[in-house]
Amino acid sequence: MNREQVLEQLTGVLREVFDNDDLVARPELTARDVAEWDSLNHIRLIVSVEKAFRIKFKTSEVSGFANIAEMAEAVVAHLAGRAP
Repeated sequence: MNREQVLEQLTGVLREVFDNDDLVARPELTARDVAEWDSLNHIRLIVSVEKAFRIKFKTSEVSGFANIAEMAEAVVAHLAGRAP
């Protein structure tokens, strides 16, 4: 799965977690861009992404995500078996 495919699937996850059909997983998207993206929804997002892609992030990865692009790259790395 490549980054574009991951971003497409992340769009669905974002829309479900934040209950907002207008959200699009743009690489530059951050928590500051989504009013509902608080600490509780951040945890829900991480868990939902892990479920959707059948992966498990390390705590150090999650704390390092500055934007959706970094999350997508981590997903791609996990799917390719290159995760830290």
